[in-house]
Amino acid sequence: MSKLYIVHGWTYKPEPWEEVIKVLKDKYKIEAKLLRVPGLGTKSDDSFTIEDYVEWATKNIPKGSIALGHSNGGRILLKMLELKGSDYLKGLILFDAAGVYEPSKKNDISRILSKTFSPLKKSKFARNLVHSLLGVHDYNDAPENMKVTMTNMLEADKTIDFSKITTKTRLVWGSEDKLTPLRQGKKMHELLKNSTLTVKEGWRHSHYLQSIDETAAEVAAQYEELK
Repeated sequence: MSKLYIVHGWTYKPEPWEEVIKVLKDKYKIEAKLLRVPGLGTKSDDSFTIEDYVEWATKNIPKGSIALGHSNGGRILLKMLELKGSDYLKGLILFDAAGVYEPSKKNDISRILSKTFSPLKKSKFARNLVHSLLGVHDYNDAPENMKVTMTNMLEADKTIDFSKITTKTRLVWGSEDKLTPLRQGKKMHELLKNSTLTVKEGWRHSHYLQSIDETAAEVAAQYEELK
């Protein structure tokens, strides 16, 4: 049976995923491994591009495996399949994944605001205001090198060629996701021809923080469809 590999999102506290993995093992008899993303789950002074993360992922996920990506983790796995080939994975599960590029005046305005507020960067209020406009979770916790990495990740969304990805994919999206809204899930479903979309009513972007058991149950259900 294939082991499930989990690539977490942009978080400096991936430990709740370990709780999900414990439930998967104890209740559903599914072996899963959390891959801690460099600079996020593991400390690093380097900045990373999406290509750097693809190389990291391919070194840690054996060919023919089933992988799950949440948020930025989904972006990494999508780019991996585009670059390494759709047959690299047996199946893909994406929870509220990043990767759909949306040209946005809001993003342009937020960049201007960020520069405008740069003299006030010592002000916690100013930083919170700017980065809430950016819609970037955990940005304020990021060291400078990882702020560069986040910019690289957002820019990478312009380059993902979904037409090259034919891997069997299960999309799971929260109806109340504000960071990668449901419209992005619907667009990703449209772009990924071999995908299904499950909408979870009331779920937010990081439902594993709301309910370990519900998250594990959904992971298990999607995994059973792919194994």
